[in-house]
Amino acid sequence: MKVFITGVTGFVGTHLAKSLLDAGHEVTGIGTRPRQKRIEHERFRYISADATRAGEWQDAVRKSHGAINLAGASIFKWWTESHKKKMHDSRILTTRNLVEAIPAQTESGKPFTLLSTSAVGYYGDRGNEILTEDSAPADDYLAELSKAWEAEAMHAEEKGARVALMRFGIVLGKKGGAMEKMIPAFKMYVGGPLGDGSQWFPWIHISDLVGAAGFLLEKEDLSGLFNFTAPNPVRNRTLAKTLAALLNRPAFFRTPGFMIKFVLGELGDVMLCSQRVVPERLGEAGYEYTFPDIRSALAAIVNGA
Repeated sequence: MKVFITGVTGFVGTHLAKSLLDAGHEVTGIGTRPRQKRIEHERFRYISADATRAGEWQDAVRKSHGAINLAGASIFKWWTESHKKKMHDSRILTTRNLVEAIPAQTESGKPFTLLSTSAVGYYGDRGNEILTEDSAPADDYLAELSKAWEAEAMHAEEKGARVALMRFGIVLGKKGGAMEKMIPAFKMYVGGPLGDGSQWFPWIHISDLVGAAGFLLEKEDLSGLFNFTAPNPVRNRTLAKTLAALLNRPAFFRTPGFMIKFVLGELGDVMLCSQRVVPERLGEAGYEYTFPDIRSALAAIVNGA
């Protein structure tokens, strides 16, 4: 299968590309870096271009059988108006241009497959409520951005494409994702819960994110919304205590909620959100998790997986 990936140089994109190449697929990836050194393979092609603008890169989409849309500027920066615009354009315009390039029919004669990223930010701050793919959206900035992002991707159905939307939780993995910041903090004895630590933390190990994406890519009868989270969300304080124990460090450094909001502004509210998200549809479809619980996931990361 010929697969096109936006955001291929990122943490998730690199892992996904390598997994697909290992499975025998051909991969073309696009990123804004002039060059990349993370992926070296005879069946991999890298395109340096700005996907928020239409261009020659779209020809590679037209020659593909499917695409995985991962592009999006990080939300973990100060939310100035200029960065909000970057967050918006990198998601909405990239998705719009990607969908515009999707062929009505692939060279194999099968419908094009689009896996497009969204985020659990769609649900907002929901306390102890169990959130499935059928749960209503919030009305804050991230929720509105997620809804617009998903709507752009769903236009691919008008071209006959099969569309699966992946609402990512917090991605955990070695040398990337949330752990890249958290592990050093704990090792320096300044790790601990955020706020009172009671908020639910929707997480997924990078291996399961990659595995679930490959699962959806292969299952031609699956489409629609999928929460990309582990089946067992945990409270933030449980995450902190588990990681601290595995690193043989304390988890007493609690960052007060008011301080997080004062320092990070709107992003601080996001950091303190409670989202008890469960992957109901992935479970119904038969996906089997490698890391369904937080201890096994964190242990694998701490030990190098």
